[in-house]
Amino acid sequence: MEVPPIVWILTVTGILALLAFDFFFHVRKAHTPTLKESATWSAIYVGLALAFGLGVWFFGGSKMGTEYFAGYVTEEALSVDNLFVFLIILSSFKVPRKHQQKVLLFGIAFSLLARTGFIFLGAALINSFAWVFYIFGLILLVTAGNLLKPDNHDDDHETLVVRLAKKFLPASEHYDGDKLFTHVDGKKVLTPILLVMVALGGTDILFALDSIPAIFGLTQNVFIVFTATAFSLMGLRQLFFLIDELLDRLIYLSYGLAAILAFIGVKLVLHALHENTLPFINDGNPVNVVEISTAISLIVILGMLTITILGSVLSPKGKARTMVSGAKRHATEYVDLNFETDMAERERIFGKMVREEQELKKLPEKYKRLIRNETQFMDLIHRAHAEHDQALERAGEK
Repeated sequence: MEVPPIVWILTVTGILALLAFDFFFHVRKAHTPTLKESATWSAIYVGLALAFGLGVWFFGGSKMGTEYFAGYVTEEALSVDNLFVFLIILSSFKVPRKHQQKVLLFGIAFSLLARTGFIFLGAALINSFAWVFYIFGLILLVTAGNLLKPDNHDDDHETLVVRLAKKFLPASEHYDGDKLFTHVDGKKVLTPILLVMVALGGTDILFALDSIPAIFGLTQNVFIVFTATAFSLMGLRQLFFLIDELLDRLIYLSYGLAAILAFIGVKLVLHALHENTLPFINDGNPVNVVEISTAISLIVILGMLTITILGSVLSPKGKARTMVSGAKRHATEYVDLNFETDMAERERIFGKMVREEQELKKLPEKYKRLIRNETQFMDLIHRAHAEHDQALERAGEK
């Protein structure tokens, strides 16, 4: 179905308006969003995405509606996986929590721009060369295999983009509010916050290499591909603050996403065979194979995600992994606090670390082995306790 230009204009205008609203009313003034704020706005953005999908279903028909929802669910699932990498980048650069919203919004805006380019490039290739479906399918199958590698989301592992940013874009050691540039010894230099934005933007280009082929495996309608991608990204900032404490609990997410990408990869290869023009396959003639409908794809994707989430949440190993990663992250966050950080914020972070530390002591021995470097981990915990004692002393002297 051909989408009228006016619909394109209204849709793009609406998405840009949402980005502008986010900037001026949420992230312009640096602050740490509360759980209630994150939950409310995550629900609003999901509601907008669902309402838009119902509009597509009503005006475009059930086929377009099903394609939109299948694409949106897939892209949203991949976005959650991307949050692991965002968390690693923000931790690597020790971004103050109150400034994380701004760098995430920049990353989302850059992501939307980059993926739009990939979408139109992918559409042009598909329209000109049917064999591109073979390549897209292969990319997804390879990506699915990579997701099954151990330590896929290792907190101690810096991404390639982060290492390159630190090497080729030297910056000041400290942040200057949310400024992109500051002065050190009379010279104008970059601040770490600009490096974080570059790292997030560059990393998302790599994310697009699997997300765009994945959604093209569900629909070749460019409008559906663009809107499903856009709406999956729009609420990503709020979602980050809502579930960053739960990310490590989703221990089987990589397996679920690997299964989804492999499924869509097979679907793409089957479609490529059905549209085959390559001379060395069936003499350049289409191959009579079974094609998987979008409706079946949506059911399979939702089923795989449900199994993955339930398996992770109910797993004893998932609970143990949450405690280990949470205690490590909160201890690191505490020792990295600025000297002038108020006691209320210190108590909030320290309280989370202590609760997780107490739960860790109750774990069976086999789950304690999830701590990769126990000596380093315990040193970090002890350092956080020592710094908290010093902070209490300073507060008592005032």
